[in-house]
Amino acid sequence: MDGLKFERNLVRALLRDQHPDLADLELRDVNGGGDNQQWRLGEELAVRLPRTERAPALLQGEQTWLPVLAERLPLPTPVPVRIGKPSGLFEHTWTIARWVEGEPADHTPIRRIEAAEVLAGFLGALHHQAPADAPANPTRGIPLAGLRQEVDGWLEVIADYADADAAREVWENAVAAPAWQGAPLWLHGDLHPANVVVRDGMLAGVIDFGEMCAGDPTTDLSAAWILLPAGAASRFFDAYEHADEATVARARGWAVARALGLIWIGQRGRLGLPGGKPTWEPAGYATLERVLAAN
Repeated sequence: MDGLKFERNLVRALLRDQHPDLADLELRDVNGGGDNQQWRLGEELAVRLPRTERAPALLQGEQTWLPVLAERLPLPTPVPVRIGKPSGLFEHTWTIARWVEGEPADHTPIRRIEAAEVLAGFLGALHHQAPADAPANPTRGIPLAGLRQEVDGWLEVIADYADADAAREVWENAVAAPAWQGAPLWLHGDLHPANVVVRDGMLAGVIDFGEMCAGDPTTDLSAAWILLPAGAASRFFDAYEHADEATVARARGWAVARALGLIWIGQRGRLGLPGGKPTWEPAGYATLERVLAAN
């Protein structure tokens, strides 16, 4: 039995064991996913099954916090509606969540410039002060200097890129910018093209909240260049309203860092290496082009 068929049978067995009222709904494979394998369940639901070592903890964060946040968010999100418990069939937690309709932006990019206001509205609703027990994240919402070693390594990946020096300059300016002085805010933490969905060229939903945490909002504000079409960043920041010069500088630095990560993962995919995503490399270079065009 191939791996995908085995997993499909496992999901069906888990549903029959813990959520039998849903067990006869159609179960369809969904391409993509990193830490979790996703299956569409019927028309309105999805099953998310962890497949990496860190995935169960990420799912538990979603299970705890996304229902708290989702009510105020103006875009559809994969809110957990049922929780799968560890059992003899599967040793980790798993989730049945609301299905978010649309195509991932790494396959179908956002084309409409008015998505700037949609994204700004979503982040404005999300970026509220987080409670003291909100999760922290070692690589999100932190001062950019904490990523220097990682980003310096990633910059080597684009050593032959014509604008590599300009990208490094944006990064260095961001590290040198004044740090975030406000209270930690709620963050999505992982806004890149595979974690949003698009319909008719418009941002239509935000998915995969496993990295959600509290901290400096510029991690999320980098999405102005990562997700939106060229020329939309200034329109985004006008709509977001709460970004001074230092905030924009740090957001640009985050965008460079995230772009380099996308390129690195994309190159691994192009070479057929584990964990690689071929569609992420062009998304990463497109991000760099948009960031550097803002100079």
